Order: sequence, then C-alpha cells, then structure tokens
Amino acid sequence: MADVLMPEDAGSSSKRRGGRAARKALRAAPLTDDKRAIRPGLEGGRYQPLTGRDIEKIHQAALDVLEQIGLADAIPSCRDLVLAAGGSLSPQGRLLFPRALVEDTIAKAARNFPLHAQDPRHDMEPWGTKVYFGTAGAAVHIVDPRTGAYRESTAADLYDMARMADALDNIHFFQRTVVCRDLPDPLEMDTNTCYGAISGTSKHVGTSWVTPENLAVSMQMLHAVAGGEKKWRERPFVSMSCCFVVPPLKFAEDACRTLELGVREGMPILLLAAGQAGATSPAALAGAVVQEVAEVLAGLVYVNLISPGHPCIFGTWPFVSDLRTGAMSGGSGEQALLMSACAQMARFYDLCGGVTAGMSDSKVPDAQAGYEKGYNHALVANSGANLVYESAGMHASLLGACLESMVIDNDSIGGALRTVAGIAVDDESISVEAMRDVCTQGPGHFLGHAQTLQRMQSEYAYPLVGCRASPKEWIEQGSPTIIDRAEKKTREILSSHFPRHISDGLDAELRQRFPIRLDRARMSPS
Repeated sequence: MADVLMPEDAGSSSKRRGGRAARKALRAAPLTDDKRAIRPGLEGGRYQPLTGRDIEKIHQAALDVLEQIGLADAIPSCRDLVLAAGGSLSPQGRLLFPRALVEDTIAKAARNFPLHAQDPRHDMEPWGTKVYFGTAGAAVHIVDPRTGAYRESTAADLYDMARMADALDNIHFFQRTVVCRDLPDPLEMDTNTCYGAISGTSKHVGTSWVTPENLAVSMQMLHAVAGGEKKWRERPFVSMSCCFVVPPLKFAEDACRTLELGVREGMPILLLAAGQAGATSPAALAGAVVQEVAEVLAGLVYVNLISPGHPCIFGTWPFVSDLRTGAMSGGSGEQALLMSACAQMARFYDLCGGVTAGMSDSKVPDAQAGYEKGYNHALVANSGANLVYESAGMHASLLGACLESMVIDNDSIGGALRTVAGIAVDDESISVEAMRDVCTQGPGHFLGHAQTLQRMQSEYAYPLVGCRASPKEWIEQGSPTIIDRAEKKTREILSSHFPRHISDGLDAELRQRFPIRLDRARMSPS
C-alpha cells in the first residue's frame, strides 16, 4: 500500500520522514480553542426532527395542558404566587396556569446568561445553538469494565469522576454522576456531593439537594469558596438540578421548597422534568414532549414569580420505556429523537436548553454501549442542544457509572462534535491552488504539503484512546482492546491529576466548618 501511495524517487524516504516529523511537531503544539477542529460551544442545529408546524402544535398543546389540566400538589407558596398572578384552581384542586401568564413569562425569561466555572476559562455560553457536553446521572453503582462487577458508589468515586471530567477536553461541565452510598445521612450526602464535585473540577458543576436545610449548609460552603456571598452572586459556579415535578403533572414538595431557596440564593436552576414514555408520560413520543414542555413551563412561571429574570435551564428530559417490559431504555433511537425534539422546543422559546444523550442500556462498555452512545451523541449534538447531560460514563440506563467509560465517551463526544463543526467551504479550503501546486510542481501527493500541516489540527479531530493502528502494528503492541487503553488512561489521570483550585488552607477551613468525609490524604498523589 505504501508503494502505491508514495512516489518512487530516491528522495521519497527522507521526504516521508520529514513530513512525519513535521506532523508530529504540529500535533504537539497546542492550539487556541478558536483554531481547534472541536471545542466547547460549537453551533449545531442542522438536525431537526420537528417541523415548524410540529413545534407550534406541541407549544399550543402544552398551553392547553397547563390551562385545562394543570399541576397537582402545589405547595402553599407556589399556589399563592400563581393565584396572585392570575392562575386558578380546578375543582380537583389542581393549579391552572392561564395562557397569557405562561406566554408573558416566556417573553420575559432570562436569556443569554453564562454558566460560570471556578476557572473562567471554562465559562459556558449556552444559548442559541451552542453545544456543550457534560455528565449527570446519579448512578448508585460503579461498574468494573473488565469483570462486569457492580458495587455501591462512594464519595471517593464521585470525586474521582469529577477529576476525570476536569481532565477530559470534551466534557465541558460536571453534574454529579453517582450517589454517595457510603454516606446514609442526607445532610452529609448532599454536603459531600457538593464538596467532591467542586473540589474535583474547576469546570461548572451541577448537583442537587434533598431539602432546603441541606442546601443552606452548602451555600455557606460555596460562599467561602467563592470568596464571599457577593462574589458568589456575581459568578455562581454551581447550578441546581431540581426535579420539582413528579410526572405526570404533580409538584414535588421538598424539591419545590429547595428550589425556592436556590432562587433566592442566586443559583441557576435546571428545571428538570423527566417522565418516562409509556409509564409516567404518554407512550406517544409527541405526547411525551408535550408533557415535559408543559411541566417545565410551569416551573419557569414559578421561578419567575419568585425572582423575575432568574437564570433557568429548560430541562425537558422525556425518557423512554421498552414497552415490552416497562424497563427504561436510555440508549434507544427514540431517546435520541425525543431529546433532539426537546432541544428544538428550547430553541423555539429562545431559552437555554438542557437535555440528555449518551446513556447506554448495556451494563458495561461494549459494542452495544458504543453504538447506543454514538448515535445519541451525534444526533442530539447536531440538534443544537445547549447542554447535553448524562453524556459520559453512564450504563444500565443510569444505574451504573464507569470511570473508564468516561474516557471512551470523551472520544465519542469528540467525534460527534466534529460532525457539529461541519465542513468549512471557502476559497482556500476548496483547494484548487493546493491541487495545482501538488500536481504540476510538487511530488504528486499532499502528505508534506503546507496545507496538510496547517489543517492537521484545525480540521481534524483525533481520539484519545481509539485505535487507528494497522493490524500489524496493533498485534505488535499486544492487541490491546479499547478497555485496555481506557484503563491505562484512567490510571494516568487518577494518579496524577489532583486539582488544587481550592487551596489547602481553604480546604482545612471547610473541614472545620462542615461534615466533610472525603479523606484529604486521598486527594493528593500517594
């Protein structure tokens, strides 16, 4: 094959070596984000499963649901706010939202707000069709990719996954991935989840709290890390993932109380509605979208009545059931359709949209996980979803999390982002002059051409652990599998990457004030 591709002149060998050396040197040189083939905030939106007419029909149906069916179990403070703004109660006591109130809220809602990080380099601008990938999931098990064993997740696992997200370029934010099963006390669990996440990464963090009392404790910690309440309010680097509804169409009491405190504390809110089609939302996919849109619009009204213009993420997360068994199917093609449609609805409202993509029904990182994650990543990213949650490390429809899968998924996300970036077509990229140079004056190939070197990183993305070696080279390397390579990279990161954006002195202060259970010795190289 090499003889066919390369010229036969006596200097071809040295030219090959020179071209290879130049390419290696170029790859070693870091590029600024704006010069890279893939980067945070690329603009999607080319994939649109819904037509304009579909979107309008879903919107009108959601308004009908809110006006005619409403939501049950509103806590008194929520009910009073909505009633004072023109809402009403149905004969069954359900809270009804008039069309005008909902549409006025949409018109006045916060737009184009950044999501801050502790390190400003990682700030995100989740509006328009800009796409960012991150984690989430709250799995209760850690998966061993080699044996398939499942064990309960711990606070140390959560911290390790935050460190992985911090080190992996294509994971742009970190929302908690696992439940700290070693901390049965709810206050300690919530406190250590927040602590482990903000200690493990300087990227934007999302998490949740069981009660407002637990959130109040974490707010003191976040103020301390930010350098005071004023600085926190200027740059809130943690958002609240709030399941304020229990589908179908009921408010969740403790979550609503916690939401109210989060709004007053200046924390961005992920308004999360996660019905499961065929179980807690309609089996018809369009109906599943309608229900989640209606529920999140109700949350948007609620938040804006507490604090007009408060930053909210439009978190429509309709999940899928396998209707043969009733089990959740997070890796299905229907899941990709639903989340892409929800991204379109957020864009219709011109609101920051958060959806999910990258869960797998497979229990381990295998071929099934690869194909399920691949098409979900690619389609949802190309729909222009602003924030793509649950995109890395998740298995068994969110019951299991795997550190090594985060590395593999980082590659999958990178490939998906490359499809989002598209093909640049301009006078230089159409390459007529490059062809003229190579074919009439050059060696008859493009391997060492200036354009090839120039475009090597700006137009091409490369996997971190994906194998592109020839069969001969692969065998000589010992025939490593993707699991082998992911395990090696995971060990490298976890043995060397210990973020220190929270100083040792501040950490010691936090440990004196709050019930931190993660051993500080574990947060340094052994």
